[in-house]
Amino acid sequence: MGTPQGNFFYRNLANVTSILGVLPLALLFLEDGYRYLIPLIIFNNVMDDLDGILAAKLNIRSRFGADLDNVCDAVAHVALLFAVGAHFGGLVLIVSMIAASSIILRVTIRVNPEAQSGTGSPTNELMRHMLFVLLLTQMFNVDPELYLLLIFVLHSVTMLVPFKLSVLIRGLAKTATAVTLVNVALVTAWLIPVATPVIAGVFIFTYLYSLIVGGRQWLRQR
Repeated sequence: MGTPQGNFFYRNLANVTSILGVLPLALLFLEDGYRYLIPLIIFNNVMDDLDGILAAKLNIRSRFGADLDNVCDAVAHVALLFAVGAHFGGLVLIVSMIAASSIILRVTIRVNPEAQSGTGSPTNELMRHMLFVLLLTQMFNVDPELYLLLIFVLHSVTMLVPFKLSVLIRGLAKTATAVTLVNVALVTAWLIPVATPVIAGVFIFTYLYSLIVGGRQWLRQR
């Protein structure tokens, strides 16, 4: 039989993982912090998925843990958005603030126990698309600002839509193995440029397809 202290740490292992996914983002506040952006996006995504896996596998899910995860996501993703917005400035900064507002609204809605769950696009989906834009534009030596504006505006809307985006890659990953493969794909897109367009294309295509199909079904039901 474990000690009370041991039980406490066991029950909060997933919560600690959620917090650890946010703390390294302090690197963004260094003078040259922007250069850490891409690995930090991937690290945060991995840790966000890991806390869910731990909570499920160890049977330590709780309402507090779910709310903490949402709050940690909001803090991390707003920080990452602002790092990009501050780096490029101008219109990108303004639109990143709009996207950050949508993140805060989404998280506020999700921590309400009476709110409908499973609607809209996850804030992590925005982070993954931001990652792909930065990787692809760097790869092809293209100015990323226009593409960042497009995904910020689009996600500002889709994070708050009242219908489910049902065929998102991460949403279809229900097992620990599948979730691990999603994160391996992100690391591969970062480290192996020849694979980046394919991986990015799959994620972005399924997002747009989910938006069109989900929006059409929602309109038919009204």
